[in-house]
Amino acid sequence: MANATTADTYVWEGIDRRGNRVKGESAAQNDVLLKAELRRQGINPTKVRKKPKPLFSRRKKITGKDLAYFSRQLATMMQAGVPLVQALDIIGRGHENPAMQEMVLALKADVESGTSLSDALSKYPQHFDELFRNLVRAGEQSGALDQLLDKLATYREKTEALKGKIKKALFYPAAVVVVAFVVSAILLIFVVPQFQELFRGFGADLPAFTLFVIHLSEIFQQWWWAIFGGIILVIFGIIDANKRFPAVHRTIDRLALRIPVVGEILRKSAIARFARTLSTMFAAGVPLVEAMESVAGATGNELYKEATLRMRDDVATGTQLQLTMRQTGLFPHVVVQMVAIGEESGSLDEMLAKVADFYEEEVDNMVDALSSLLEPLIMAILGIVVGSLVIAMYLPIFKLGAVV
Repeated sequence: MANATTADTYVWEGIDRRGNRVKGESAAQNDVLLKAELRRQGINPTKVRKKPKPLFSRRKKITGKDLAYFSRQLATMMQAGVPLVQALDIIGRGHENPAMQEMVLALKADVESGTSLSDALSKYPQHFDELFRNLVRAGEQSGALDQLLDKLATYREKTEALKGKIKKALFYPAAVVVVAFVVSAILLIFVVPQFQELFRGFGADLPAFTLFVIHLSEIFQQWWWAIFGGIILVIFGIIDANKRFPAVHRTIDRLALRIPVVGEILRKSAIARFARTLSTMFAAGVPLVEAMESVAGATGNELYKEATLRMRDDVATGTQLQLTMRQTGLFPHVVVQMVAIGEESGSLDEMLAKVADFYEEEVDNMVDALSSLLEPLIMAILGIVVGSLVIAMYLPIFKLGAVV
């Protein structure tokens, strides 16, 4: 099983049943297995060698979109009656991402050797979370793996779409800050010194605003490496601390929810993820208390994660879900009411799905509105920054012209 986790690409040549020379590329655990596979296909291999890897190649990572696409492909093939091993083989060999291809073929090798799909997936916890593995295990035990995979594919697709909207919402404010800073730095380092040389021959006092900009320019000229390096270190330091220290992660998540407009988008996306994940697991027959563990990790916000874990403990003691949600103070009244209706009518999964649909649409609309608002705002901020620097440099010239 050790070599079942790696697969290499081989270039081969051979002769088919008609005596024609054929060649191609295939992924396999080793050349012996590849030769056996080629012979099963009616090809007598004459040359098999490992494909050399580029000297300067950056390994492409497995993304959430890759996993969503994998889920959908596997669900579609299983529903069409394609055996699991064959489906994994088709998906693995046809994937464009080498890392994804390697992982899927390793899954195929494990399943082919008698391992269940859920156990094979557990070897890659960084890609297949507990929710994914639990639903696959439930599908294997109930004999409805194709239906559970379809639910997983839908869940993955909607989750990735929501993540894309959040990234889009956060990109614009970051772009405003970065572009404004870079433009200002270029002007202060390269343009302002040219005016400074001109002002030395004036023999008159410069306006206070102009002196401020000149002093700022001198600081940037002398310490530009420290300024840029410090900013980069602070950014990477915050990112690293966010990953390493739960207290920092919780503080950042709490502050993020208080950011105007963006905070509301993050709040609604957390509610949408909560509802979508719980709806998917509950519809798959996973007990509510057991499902809450996976739901907590899927919310994407530490405050909602902690609240969900507290709700799980309360539900385990017999408290209704809608009552525990109301006690957290993090869920709007309409969400609590929808859950209450779902509990009373026995259609909790359907009500949660409706909540998820509503809040996903709300996030989509808010992101579009934010994008429309920020596009002119970016131009306004850049205009103010650049305009202020230009005015500071031309004020002495206007003053000299007035005296003349």
